[in-house]
Amino acid sequence: MINLMLGDCLERMKEIPDGSIDLTVTSPPYDNLRTYNNTLDWGEHIWKPVLQELFRVTSQGGVVVWVVGDGHTKSGGETLTSFKQALYAVECGFLMHDTMIYQKNSYPFPPSNRYYQQFEYMFVFSKGRPKTANIQEQPNIWKKDTKEISTTRQADGTTKEMKYAKGKENRKMDNIWALNTGYMRTTKDKIAYAHPAIFPDVLAERHILTWSNTGDVVFDPMLGSGTTGKIAKQLNRNFIGIEKDATYFKIAQERIGVI
Repeated sequence: MINLMLGDCLERMKEIPDGSIDLTVTSPPYDNLRTYNNTLDWGEHIWKPVLQELFRVTSQGGVVVWVVGDGHTKSGGETLTSFKQALYAVECGFLMHDTMIYQKNSYPFPPSNRYYQQFEYMFVFSKGRPKTANIQEQPNIWKKDTKEISTTRQADGTTKEMKYAKGKENRKMDNIWALNTGYMRTTKDKIAYAHPAIFPDVLAERHILTWSNTGDVVFDPMLGSGTTGKIAKQLNRNFIGIEKDATYFKIAQERIGVI
C-alpha cells in the first residue's frame, strides 16, 4: 500500500487513524534556511502540533526518526530549535530512545569565527520501548589482541573485566553515520535535486531496516523529494506520505513510482 497525499500535513494527518504508524522517518525545515518555493510557514506554531499528531498516529512501540539541524544563528548564537523540538517531543509522551548524528562530507563555508558545521541530528523518538530494533552491523575493523583485557568502570570507581567475542567479523553499528552528501552523491535519481534539501537514500534505508519489518507502515509527513517513500517501497513496507508543494509532490510521485 502506497498512499501519497497532497496538502498541509496538519490537515491531512487528521485522516490517519490513531496508533496506525509503525515508523516515521522525516526531516522538517531547518528554521528558515530554505524557502521551499516560497511556501515555508514554520515555527513553534507548526512543529508543536506536528509532533503532537505524530505521537497520536504512532503505534505503541513505534518510532519517529526526526532528522534536523539549526538553520541559522540569532544574535550571534545558534537558535537551538533542534533541541527545543526534541524536548517538546518528550513532553508529548515520546521517549528519547537515541540521539544519533548524521555526519556529512559536504557542507558550506562557516562564518569566520566558527568551525565547519559537519553534522545534523537524527533524534530517535519512541512511543514506549521500541517494538522493533534490527540493529545494523558494520565490519569490526578493530580486533583485540588475545592478551588485551577490556574493562568497564563500576559506580564505586573500580574496574571489572569485560568479556568479548573473539574473532567476530562484525559488530553493532555506531550511532554516528558518516554519509556521502552534496550534489550527485546522495542518490542516483537526478530528479531529486529539483528539491533543495534531500538526505541520502542510505539514511532512510538504515532507519527503515532498523525500526520496522516487512509489511509495517512507514510515514513521512514532510515528503519532500520522496526519499523515505522510495526506500520504504523497495524494502516492502507500506507507506504514507504528505507534501504540500505540488512541484515537490510530483517529484516524489515519480521517484516512488506511482505515476
